[in-house]
Amino acid sequence: MLHVDIQIKQPYSTDASKSEFALGAKFDLKPGDCLGIMGASGSGKTTLLHTLSGLLMPAAGVIKSNQQIWFDSVKHIQLPAWQRRAGVVFQDGRLFPHLNVQQNLMYGLPKEKVSISLEDVIAVLDIGTLIKRKPGQLSGGEKQRVAIGRALLSQPAVLLMDEPLSGLDDALKQQVLPYIRKVITTFGLPTVYVSHVREEVTEIANEVLVLAQGQLRQLA
Repeated sequence: MLHVDIQIKQPYSTDASKSEFALGAKFDLKPGDCLGIMGASGSGKTTLLHTLSGLLMPAAGVIKSNQQIWFDSVKHIQLPAWQRRAGVVFQDGRLFPHLNVQQNLMYGLPKEKVSISLEDVIAVLDIGTLIKRKPGQLSGGEKQRVAIGRALLSQPAVLLMDEPLSGLDDALKQQVLPYIRKVITTFGLPTVYVSHVREEVTEIANEVLVLAQGQLRQLA
């Protein structure tokens, strides 16, 4: 379960006529739920994901994953990103170019007992034939499948996906989307999926919210 009830306030870096960017977000996600978040460029989608992952600190509120409090402004709790069990998939994959696929997948894998195995990730994402290749030998879609696999192997309690298909053409997007659906179904992680493409979000998410004027609203 992921519980989020926060207020985010950030200074504008590019618009001197505005003093502050404000955003409010409130939602609960159960295991296997996928919340799609849409919004125009600059609406705060990535800011929200960075706040959930611990890269940014909200002004007020609570973020809680299961019984672990990630942020609580009243109790003065701010868990750093490396202590949060959040698997983050970025727009560009961010694979290490000097490591092969298997080494990228294993990077950050905890030493203790794991619930998501390398074998399961390889099977679900169908990347067994890629494990000895370097990122430079992969297509855009293959790179994102590996990036998703690496996020899963960090043993997350929550999966955060920041426009993971934005760099792909329509054909590659249609190839990768089924894998993302399969990941959500197979591993049952609460997932927040951010994109500006309506068709993409509605195909994956069981609930879609639109970020506009600093608030999350139901998709019309």
